[in-house]
Amino acid sequence: MKRWLKISFSLLFTFILLFSLGACSKKEGMKTVRVAEVTRSVFYTPQYVAIQKGFFKDEGLKVDLKTTAGGDKTMTTLLSDGADIALVGSETSIYVHAQGSDDPVINFAQLTRTDGTFLVSRKKMDNFSWDQLKGSTFLGQRKGGMPQMVGEFVLKKHGIDPHKDLKLIQNIDYANIANAFASGTGDFVQLFEPTASVFEKEGKGYIVASFGKESGNVPYTDYMAKQSYMKENKDTIEKFVRALYKAAKWVEDHDSTQVAKVVQPFFEDTDIDILASSIERYRNQGSFGTDLVLNEEGWNNLQDIMSNAGELPKKVDYKTLVNTSITKKAIRE
Repeated sequence: MKRWLKISFSLLFTFILLFSLGACSKKEGMKTVRVAEVTRSVFYTPQYVAIQKGFFKDEGLKVDLKTTAGGDKTMTTLLSDGADIALVGSETSIYVHAQGSDDPVINFAQLTRTDGTFLVSRKKMDNFSWDQLKGSTFLGQRKGGMPQMVGEFVLKKHGIDPHKDLKLIQNIDYANIANAFASGTGDFVQLFEPTASVFEKEGKGYIVASFGKESGNVPYTDYMAKQSYMKENKDTIEKFVRALYKAAKWVEDHDSTQVAKVVQPFFEDTDIDILASSIERYRNQGSFGTDLVLNEEGWNNLQDIMSNAGELPKKVDYKTLVNTSITKKAIRE
């Protein structure tokens, strides 16, 4: 009996040891990927789903996500090796290219396919028309950033010169734009979700139009990395994209409330109903999508928008700053 107990305890001990070693081995085998996102936004829902649903983990990746408010700060973080991958507007890669670089920043996957901002009015407007902006004070986004350039593109499309037909405010830091509007600055403001819906719920403003619907297909927010990182970590990039693709499919196949419940840990101060309506709004205008490939049409549209705003340093060929080969391979699999 004692001999049997000794054997049993020995087997149990061996099992626990092997299980522990296996768990440690799996944990040690995880590859950490440092990701810098330009802002925390419902606009990036598929990314948060990939984290929360364990899709990155399934690919052997541990994503270390940090928010670096603003395109300039995000790109600086990437260039200084403070991040491996950046989620930011494609225009930033063009700005870096114009300055000259031995290690260019390459766009490899597209997360959002439209502008993500909405025109919010201080007053409720049941029958809004774009010409009602003439003579108003418009609280815009940072000069040279995608939100502001798309905003100007849409205004001009509707016959409004943003520098002559209205008072354009562009000197407020991105993180303080919403607070500035809430404090009384401006008649109209350009806001992302869920802030736009929160303002509407609290009576601080009213959504009257979508810049995303008006601007068409634009590689608005992309994943990019330095060329050297992509060459040395092709397998990691492929796994990263595959996880994102799974998340994009999951978002597409589930209703907005289900999606909202998954991503709520990233928006703890936002009610589920606001998150769900924000996600649904982005879904309806085609901001999300399972096609993570940045195509040439979108790239050219981006540069047309930049040129229209007077912010395009020099036209850059699609193949110079875009490499979708890894993304195409990941999606095929």
